[in-house]
Amino acid sequence: MYDCIIIGGGPAGITAGIYCQRANLKTIVFEKETVGGQIASSPLVENFPGFKSISGVELANNFYEQAESLGLPIEIEEVLEIIPGKINKVVTDMGEYEAKTIILATGAKYRLLGLPNETNLIGKGISFCTSCDGAFYKGKDVAVIGGANSAVTNALYMSNLCNKVYLIYRGDKLKCEEVLKDKLEAKDNVEIIYNANVKKIIGEEELEKIILDNNRELTINGMFISIGMDAETKLVKEMLPLSEKSYVLSDDCTTTNNNIFVAGDCREKKVRQLTTAVSDGAVAATNVIKYIENNQ
Repeated sequence: MYDCIIIGGGPAGITAGIYCQRANLKTIVFEKETVGGQIASSPLVENFPGFKSISGVELANNFYEQAESLGLPIEIEEVLEIIPGKINKVVTDMGEYEAKTIILATGAKYRLLGLPNETNLIGKGISFCTSCDGAFYKGKDVAVIGGANSAVTNALYMSNLCNKVYLIYRGDKLKCEEVLKDKLEAKDNVEIIYNANVKKIIGEEELEKIILDNNRELTINGMFISIGMDAETKLVKEMLPLSEKSYVLSDDCTTTNNNIFVAGDCREKKVRQLTTAVSDGAVAATNVIKYIENNQ
């Protein structure tokens, strides 16, 4: 029997785990892929207090090392089902567990363009993580799709590796921070293509070219899709209230019901940033601690 099971090993989940572990609660974190969540795929983080500049991978490793130093168990298991109750049951691909409380910190997944041949070419020219796959395209031509902070950050990162980078955005003005926009516009090997969408992806065994809806054709070696995320909330779609876009609805204190809490990017909120994910994790864990104290 656990005091708290945390589902998701991103910044929100790991922060919650650190707080629960320091409060001497019997806690475990389940993560189905890699610790750090989507921040681990960010090539550069420059807006997290305490670090002028740090790679997402390094920051994720720091999260893990801190959690490990406290003895927080982190298991690579996929949660398949949650059975709520006074004592919650969590079913993973490795076994069944019981807990007095649950913190849902499942985050969000990369959004796709929805084009034919897209999923077939993931890992064969189409990618999402520049820090993971960027080195494969050194000296080559790539496209980055999107216009917000993540897309512009990815384009900046690739501009230091590639011969040519196309940033393709459907709007007429980038939605990123001004400092990022200024850096991008100063790059000689970056071309920003506004008011355009990818209409067709061409390639059999690997990506060869893309065609835009302005009829422009680009021969590229790689394409990084950075158009946002979708909430990972299938586990609780019949259990917890969700927004129209499937984010978990909660009060300001991250409470969804009596003993299930939510933190991070899977939660409905106005700002989804690393700092707000960490904040959610701390608040959710604090609420868990209070719940356990009041229900001894």
